[in-house]
Amino acid sequence: MGHDQVLSWLDDIADARRAAGLRRTLRARTPGSALVDLASNDYLGLVRHHEVLDAAATALRRWGGGATGSRLVTGTTSEHELLERELADFVGAESGLVFASGYAANLGAVTALAGRDALIVSDAGCHASLVDACRLSRSRVVVTPHADVDAVAAALASRTEARALVLTDSVFSADGDLAPLRALHRVCREHGALLLVDEAHGVGVRGVGGRGLVHEVGLAGQPDVVVTATLSKSLAAQGGVVLGDERVRAHLIDAARTFIFDTGLAPAAVGAARGALAVLRREPERAAAVLDRGRDLARITGAAEPQSAVVSVILGDPQVAYDAAQACRERGLHVGCFRPPSVPEGTSRLRLTARADLTDSDMSVIESVLTDVLAAAHT
Repeated sequence: MGHDQVLSWLDDIADARRAAGLRRTLRARTPGSALVDLASNDYLGLVRHHEVLDAAATALRRWGGGATGSRLVTGTTSEHELLERELADFVGAESGLVFASGYAANLGAVTALAGRDALIVSDAGCHASLVDACRLSRSRVVVTPHADVDAVAAALASRTEARALVLTDSVFSADGDLAPLRALHRVCREHGALLLVDEAHGVGVRGVGGRGLVHEVGLAGQPDVVVTATLSKSLAAQGGVVLGDERVRAHLIDAARTFIFDTGLAPAAVGAARGALAVLRREPERAAAVLDRGRDLARITGAAEPQSAVVSVILGDPQVAYDAAQACRERGLHVGCFRPPSVPEGTSRLRLTARADLTDSDMSVIESVLTDVLAAAHT
């Protein structure tokens, strides 16, 4: 085989993806875009809030552009520690540990809390970061049907491993539905398992003032519940966090490879997250406004009333979904387009995300565009 043929297999894969309507491209945003945004995860509308920008700029000037090293070497600042305490207090946890991304937080938490002597039971709808964490954990993994508590109980009852870890999103990112957290926790208690809940799409939207679904259902601060979250959605920054018992935090500092070997979160992102959290504490009505706008989007599209910021409009065929998303963009509306493998075969969709800062004028544009585009997509 000649050197020019070494990557020929990639051409075959690209052709197959293109034929299936699954080819992906990058599209750079430009400052001041006139598009009405229903694709981002800026649920609270804080990514350009002046307090968030000021807090980021202050941290940048104080600490510099980067963390300069891993958290265990030079990458921990007093700003990081303040954010950890503030986040833990906000969601009702004993402690918190900030990672460089939400993905890294999930990888680090699962791999450090699992291992060869543990069973992992994971919901089929869990985020890719939890799926990858399972693969890296060296644990036996049982994937249960989505939101099937009986299947989780059966897996735990049959385990031979010394420990068990149950994984779930609180709000599932593709459909926006909620995990049955109380029932899952009850089953975990019965079988001596640890429950890990990814609140990436819950914090800022669910619970009193956006404290998350774990807080909403009364599980905040329970020693057998670990919460992970991202700072890049409602908190308008970048990074991730693991929240839970102080013993969990201490163990992750010793054992989580994505914490030990990764450069710490950049100070500007830490400052931005602290600024966003301060705004949310002062303006808790932003969380309720997200759900209000979600109901508006459901009415416009005929979707079921949402339980979160996510409104999913299933179109089935990936090319139909892609074409509908492009038609929206051409008319001034940016929507998400989810196709396999992000969602199961036959369920390609437009994914709309509600935001607290959508104006009545925005909603008029949204209704006009979506009504026309969805009518064309269904013909």
